[in-house]
Amino acid sequence: MKSFRKELWFEVPGRRGFVNVTRQIEACVRESGVREGLVLVNAMHITASVFVNDDESGLHQDFEKWLEGLAPHAPVKQYRHNDTGEDNADAHLKRQIMGREVVVAITDGELDFGPWEQIFYGEFDGRRKKRVLVKVIGD
Repeated sequence: MKSFRKELWFEVPGRRGFVNVTRQIEACVRESGVREGLVLVNAMHITASVFVNDDESGLHQDFEKWLEGLAPHAPVKQYRHNDTGEDNADAHLKRQIMGREVVVAITDGELDFGPWEQIFYGEFDGRRKKRVLVKVIGD
């Protein structure tokens, strides 16, 4: 069995944003040489997320509105976490909702997706570099 590990780095200029990372993950799978196996993609920061969904701008706007309704950034004093001097408690909650990682099957050297599925990096406390782990295992 082969094993491949790579870190991808992202710096979203705003506080929040969604980045389609599907092409980068496909490149990692090709680089790994794995034809049949699994790829794990996970955010290595507790205010960022990795998830699978459709690459449609209206849906991304809906995510933003929905997440902000569930865990609004302001007022920052509403969260106990922010008593530490942070202002990102909402980002931790948003990450918890959107998830830490995805696992995608690899079949015949390709990501084995359903219709419209893409992999996204979700940033909820941006403006600094953060990393995503890509781990490919298989034959």
